[in-house]
Amino acid sequence: MAHAPTFNDLKQPRALLTLALFLIIVIGVGALIGSQTAPGLWYAGLEKPPFNPPDWVFAPVWFALYALIAIAGWRTFLAAPLSLAMGLWLVQMLLNWAWSPAFFIAENLWLGMVVIVPMLAVIVAFVAERWNRDRVSALLFLPYAAWVAFATLLNASLAILN
Repeated sequence: MAHAPTFNDLKQPRALLTLALFLIIVIGVGALIGSQTAPGLWYAGLEKPPFNPPDWVFAPVWFALYALIAIAGWRTFLAAPLSLAMGLWLVQMLLNWAWSPAFFIAENLWLGMVVIVPMLAVIVAFVAERWNRDRVSALLFLPYAAWVAFATLLNASLAILN
């Protein structure tokens, strides 16, 4: 099944259990990484661009985005678990989880760029791949693509300024 799952597919007990697992894993791993890589004195000391959001914005935005990412991954998994789309979803997720350690633990702004630029490319590729097969999954990724595009600009600005 390469196209979007039907409403009946989505409401089956097994599908709902799979959704719960996607939500728990994506949000849980994201929260764990976020708690271990919270901005510290190093980040506070960086020169910031004028469009840098306040630190408190990041946690609620990422929580909402992780929920959307999980739902898109769940829908893709139900439709085509061994597909290009699922591979793209997995790669973007691994890059997503790698960015905070690269940026905050390594304290390396350019290493952050090495992770976030391909992450953005894979997110866009996922949207393009899903657009005609599962528009809902593609649309769920649009806020994520916008946020990561902004985060890429922010990461690049921080790297240039510092």
